[in-house]
Amino acid sequence: MSTAKSDYKKITTNSVQEMKRNGEKISMLTAYDFTMAKIVDSAGIDVILVGDSASNVMAGHETTLPITLDQMIYHASSVVRAIDRALVVVDLPFGSYQGNSKEALTSAIRIMKESGGHAVKLEGGTEIVDSIERILKAGIPVMGHLGLTPQSIYKFGTYTVRAREEAEAEKLLEDAKALEAAGCFALVLEKIPSALAKRVAESLDIPVIGIGAGPDVDGQVLVLHDMLGMTHEFHPRFLRRYLDLYDQITGAVGNYVTDVKNREFPNDKESY
Repeated sequence: MSTAKSDYKKITTNSVQEMKRNGEKISMLTAYDFTMAKIVDSAGIDVILVGDSASNVMAGHETTLPITLDQMIYHASSVVRAIDRALVVVDLPFGSYQGNSKEALTSAIRIMKESGGHAVKLEGGTEIVDSIERILKAGIPVMGHLGLTPQSIYKFGTYTVRAREEAEAEKLLEDAKALEAAGCFALVLEKIPSALAKRVAESLDIPVIGIGAGPDVDGQVLVLHDMLGMTHEFHPRFLRRYLDLYDQITGAVGNYVTDVKNREFPNDKESY
């Protein structure tokens, strides 16, 4: 179990804001299915993100763009059924909110009603403030996402670190403040310089959770399959692998195949 400073029986949006005020770091991981979500929740994670990264790690797409709203609802529903403690945040996928604020609200309502998730996450800054405000007026909590925003990968053309130049850094800080003013309860910063991430976190009252944004933010998030070493071909600088499940699972499956071929499985004790 985690060594959290506070014994939260149930994590809410208020809980993570209280963690920031108390100086307690926020732990966040992705999950996309019942079994893994149950394990992650039992281990004491604070926030589970049902990320559109499911498009990559679950479906094998090159980008996050292909995943649909229906598919996100399916993954989120599976996760929600598994958890007892964690706050479940669900990504609004590409194409489900960029058109206009009415479409964004409709998508967010579907996520909440059909999956049981606790909040939604949107990528973007001032250009989506109208959508965020409309969603919030419906009583749906919103987490923001700035820096490298994977849904805009074809605009950027690369997954390189964002906001190295002063103009982009100032725009990111402006966007962060706009998202807080609009009512976001928290913000994800992806793949930006550590010094800038620290500046943003110190400038906001809401929690700032980083991925590739250094240690001076209020919490950290990783993709579960990356952290567990299941996606062995992915080697970003910010990733720490806590297990090497790719080799372990490959070895276990190989042993199973050998035992079946050699008629060593099942044995007498494993038969009725």
